[in-house]
Amino acid sequence: MKTIIENGFITLVAVLLLMYSSALAMSGGDYELSWSTIDGGGGRSSGGPYTLTGTIGQPDAAWSSGGQYELLGGFWPGGPLCFVDFASFAKFAEWWLEPDCKEDNNWCGGADLDKLGNVDHIDLDLLVKQWLCYCPPGWPLK
Repeated sequence: MKTIIENGFITLVAVLLLMYSSALAMSGGDYELSWSTIDGGGGRSSGGPYTLTGTIGQPDAAWSSGGQYELLGGFWPGGPLCFVDFASFAKFAEWWLEPDCKEDNNWCGGADLDKLGNVDHIDLDLLVKQWLCYCPPGWPLK
């Protein structure tokens, strides 16, 4: 009788150890997924003879270029590398309070955003509203 109990106990311990080791193997250890993206949007962008159509859920398109063309994932209007940031502000600041903006000087290098003939607080307000966003189509401070 003692042998049957010992064999049952040993079998039980072996089964528990097997289950414990299987659970450890399935836990994956210290694996961490710290970054992920869901790219692409169901949109269409065109300019000149070119049209780009995207669909939802595409893998990250990354960056590619060739010749004078470049393409980044996201295909934001106005160009994916153009954000209204300090570079735009620096161009804007060169023309601050300029009173003589007209078509001849490209509306003060694009700083006269409302095209009312001067670079003032109204233009600054327009710049601030776009701050750290992608450049809207036709953004003059590229």
